[in-house]
Amino acid sequence: MRGERIFSGSVYEEKAKYARAAVIPDAGGDWIFVSGTTGYDYATMAIAPDAARQARQCFVNIAAALREAGASVDDVVRIRVYLADRKDFEAVAVEVAAFCESSRPANTTVIAPLVDEKMRVEIEVTARRSK
Repeated sequence: MRGERIFSGSVYEEKAKYARAAVIPDAGGDWIFVSGTTGYDYATMAIAPDAARQARQCFVNIAAALREAGASVDDVVRIRVYLADRKDFEAVAVEVAAFCESSRPANTTVIAPLVDEKMRVEIEVTARRSK
């Protein structure tokens, strides 16, 4: 089964033809895969200059996709954080901790160049919504 697709309206989703999230049905519960999400405020297409505020906005965007999929932060089982600069790790870790406090998912952080020089962080999550 193809499953449900969720879109945020990001210009990147249209440009690269991907969905913000995909919900894949499963007998025990649905899997929700949220694409790599940056700190852009999709309403204004503005992005903060610092990594901590970008991470906070990433989680606002991710939470919106999860809500649309009928899930919540508590359903997150996996998180991947991509940082453009390892110096931002501590500031972003504080935001990750706040987001993950109740779900305590598996976590990986990778240092990698991002698509736009303004981007300091990109985050993707996997969630499992029980039936």
